Amino acid sequence: MSLSVDIRKKLEGFTLDIAFRTENRVTGLLGASGSGKSMTLKCIAGIEQPDEGRIILNERVLYDSEKGINLTPQKRRVGYLFQNYALFPNMTVETNIAAGLSGSKKEMEETVREMVLRFHLEGLEKRYPGELSGGQQQRVALARILAYKPDVIMLDEPFSALDTWLREQLQMEVRRTIEGYSGDVLLVTHSRDELYRFCEKCVVLKEGHAAASGDTKEIFRRPANVTAARLTGCKNISRARRIDSRHVLALDWGVPLSVSEDAAEDITHVGIRAHEFYPAGEKDTVNRITCRWEQTMKDPFEWNLQMRPLMEDGTAARKFIWWKLDYKSVGLLEEKSEGDNLTLAVPSAEILLLKEN
Repeated sequence: MSLSVDIRKKLEGFTLDIAFRTENRVTGLLGASGSGKSMTLKCIAGIEQPDEGRIILNERVLYDSEKGINLTPQKRRVGYLFQNYALFPNMTVETNIAAGLSGSKKEMEETVREMVLRFHLEGLEKRYPGELSGGQQQRVALARILAYKPDVIMLDEPFSALDTWLREQLQMEVRRTIEGYSGDVLLVTHSRDELYRFCEKCVVLKEGHAAASGDTKEIFRRPANVTAARLTGCKNISRARRIDSRHVLALDWGVPLSVSEDAAEDITHVGIRAHEFYPAGEKDTVNRITCRWEQTMKDPFEWNLQMRPLMEDGTAARKFIWWKLDYKSVGLLEEKSEGDNLTLAVPSAEILLLKEN
């Protein structure tokens, strides 16, 4: 199983220009709103037509601008879960699942029964979408897709409209569905957590082009550029200048940093994830950053501290640093409080060397 996409399409404000290939894996498309994620899925599904390029699914050409090939959505065998699920409001659960099926009446009934059991929809067969919860609607939409036996499943931000508890429940169900599916899966998301949980590979989009692509865990571990770092959750990014192969100057914080890998001549930024800081001790002689603790945002299970780095002349840097720690680690602050100075440290291995984009 494989999906190959190499397309261009002029959009308002930018041009979608993306190329990637999947091979029997779950691949994520990560990007901010308006970066071209959903448009990419619509082009694959045949709902939108690219201006040029090729789309090949399991050696079947779905679209080829040079050869004039553009299969209709019905002929592409693509399962597309829309953000709003796109259930037929005047059809019951069982008729929604059966929509698009072919074969004898008995075969269709058996398929619907199998999907009802698989997605725990017993007792809801005669209900209409308006009588279902959001989670139930999503399960019906997934059942309809799987009943169709598509060659690729595409999920367009499937959890964005759900509350936290239901989102986590459905993520487990979708994960089980994906594990039992033999084809390719594309997941569009703007959530780094969803990407990390579901996707072995990912493509990071910025304004219609791939800013980064590859193994998901590797991109999280070592993002190559500012866009990838930000979208994978790095809160602290500063403009930087190389001092030598193992030292850089974080310009926005006014501090020199020691790094564990060779700093290339063309690096433009450094990044530090918010949970990598810790209070500096006497033995921490490198990467010490003295900051003024300005304010705190308290989440249910962690604190987010806004710290303003103090430069060599004692003035505060214009750009602050976020430090994240869980409640179990709050004791590290000892007698300190907002307005006090704290000296933080960060391991050299946790400093990300980044290029612009």
